[in-house]
Amino acid sequence: MERRNSIEGIQMIGTQRSGSNLLRVMLEEIDGITAPHPPHILQRFLPLLPAYGDLQVAENFHQLAADVCELVRVNPVPWEGVVLDVEEIVTACREKNLYEIFRAIYDSAARQHHADFWVCKSMKNVFYAEGIERTGLRPYYIYLYRDGRDVALSFQKAIVGEKHIFALAQAWRKDQEEALRLRERTPKERFFSLSYESLLAEPEKKLRELCDFLGVSYSARALEYYKSRESKNTAVAGRMWQNVTKPILKDNTHKFLQELSSDDIALFESVAGDVLQELGYPLCSPKSRLRKDFSSEELALFTEENSRLKQAFNRQVDPEDLERRRPQRELLEKIRARLP
Repeated sequence: MERRNSIEGIQMIGTQRSGSNLLRVMLEEIDGITAPHPPHILQRFLPLLPAYGDLQVAENFHQLAADVCELVRVNPVPWEGVVLDVEEIVTACREKNLYEIFRAIYDSAARQHHADFWVCKSMKNVFYAEGIERTGLRPYYIYLYRDGRDVALSFQKAIVGEKHIFALAQAWRKDQEEALRLRERTPKERFFSLSYESLLAEPEKKLRELCDFLGVSYSARALEYYKSRESKNTAVAGRMWQNVTKPILKDNTHKFLQELSSDDIALFESVAGDVLQELGYPLCSPKSRLRKDFSSEELALFTEENSRLKQAFNRQVDPEDLERRRPQRELLEKIRARLP
């Protein structure tokens, strides 16, 4: 296909642990698309903006751009073949705000990879879609969703995220509701919905549908993603991403049925059952086990247990995983120290 006149953005939305890294490394193998591992620019820097003062002051805006570029540079999975020049990023910004820095950085990565599209896999950007659109960027949205009970189980084994089933159900529900609201207000030609389960069951069919939606040519390399350099770099950077160096795990569904207790399943379905059903996932618990309300004492216990589980999990995290994340953590801590 002919090259486009301008670079276009693709924003993946939904919840982590839903196959987003799998889809990302697949898309990286499509000609004309670059899909770097996300440093979560908006999610991390929007709360830190008070540390920079008035961004209309050139020095303040330049410092913000420099810090965001540094966040990308020390990402656990490197952006290979991409060198960010702070002056070029600042010059490329049409307005002095974080959203423009975000766009300029991803545009720069696409240019350096001779790509027409970039993919941002920061799933939480669903909550910043309004700000993204206000800059004039009109990305394509890929809403990748997965059975929330399997998502919860996956988070319980990951270095990131909540650990108690109540907190996990709340977070999953919130993400899906925001994605569904965005779908309602976004033109159909810019919004593509894809379930993780269908991607595993019919990967070529679903990837071809996605390529047709984007107007790009499908490549069989997408199904050999696990041989790619990007997949290998991703797997090396964190234990929770190691599946991207394996062929499609077609049986990686409904694991919650064996690994979550019936109490946890009923609790998840009590919190998020209506959203599960809206997305086509049937409930497992009898109606008699589903609850609408929880006492303040129960909620306090859920919160306390979630905190305990996270602390216990952090004590057994692979030290190498923590070390790879250390540069980003130290950079963000340094900026937080400047907050008023």
